[in-house]
Amino acid sequence: MHFPVKSGFFSRTNARNFAVDGVNLTINPGETLGLVGESGCGKSTLGRCISRLYQPTAGQIVFKDRDLATLNHRQLLPYRQNIQMIFQDPMESLNARHTVGEILEEPFLIHGIGTPQSRRQSVLKLLDTVGLPGRSASRYPFEFSGGQRQRIGIARAIALKPELIICDEPVSALDVSIQSQILNLLMALQKEFNLAYLFIAHDLAVVKHISDRVAIMYLGKIVEQASSDEMYHRPFHPYTQSLISAIPIPDPHHTTQRILLTGDVPSPISPPPGCAFHTRCPKAADQCRHQAPVLETVAESHIAACHFAVAS
Repeated sequence: MHFPVKSGFFSRTNARNFAVDGVNLTINPGETLGLVGESGCGKSTLGRCISRLYQPTAGQIVFKDRDLATLNHRQLLPYRQNIQMIFQDPMESLNARHTVGEILEEPFLIHGIGTPQSRRQSVLKLLDTVGLPGRSASRYPFEFSGGQRQRIGIARAIALKPELIICDEPVSALDVSIQSQILNLLMALQKEFNLAYLFIAHDLAVVKHISDRVAIMYLGKIVEQASSDEMYHRPFHPYTQSLISAIPIPDPHHTTQRILLTGDVPSPISPPPGCAFHTRCPKAADQCRHQAPVLETVAESHIAACHFAVAS
């Protein structure tokens, strides 16, 4: 996904923002793939490309042997039932002028599913599934807390029984005490409906709790991918090692050696040559400044893009 950067009186395109560049991911049924990286690395953009909220510049989005990137809005309609999103800000993603019942009924109306009576029953069942009382249907989003609004967003996402849900930082705007409740709800729904999740976050501790596999993203590219246990116990890429060293451990007697990165994240409009991470990497060598590494197998079911990948 390359966004044009325009300037001048005639708004001519004079540069491109390489928000997502050369990413290759696979998500299996019933699996959670955690996607981790700093703010601005392209995580949310990737999720919006997969759900076709964005039209990707190039590449394929293959869902059930069909390339969604080639479909127009009318052709996409049946696939939108199977791919849904949960957004970061539950208040911004809900229509403040509609009642909760109207918000949850809308997916059924768009796809022409059911009668008015059956849709009302479906709304009540959805509210019960996410742990909200039936009387919530007549209330408006502003009458709920942040955690309750996110439950409404989750109810809307599962309304049409999708197979894949893009979770775009669904707990980052919530209190810590509420985060665990929402994570447990997502895991329970996954088990009940065999859902696949792309779980986007910048908090590795949260991702560890819910993910089967983890992919690390830096400046629009995947730099490491492995199973959750493997990633947290044996990270190979220096960027991943730095992120994991920053996870707080709730034990005052346990100390960890932080790996602090220097410098700022490069601009995606003019990424550095060679390895994009070399400007901040403590292990960078001359080869890193001129030759971009490729994702290679460094252990069983573990890939990393680093010339000097060494397990921490």
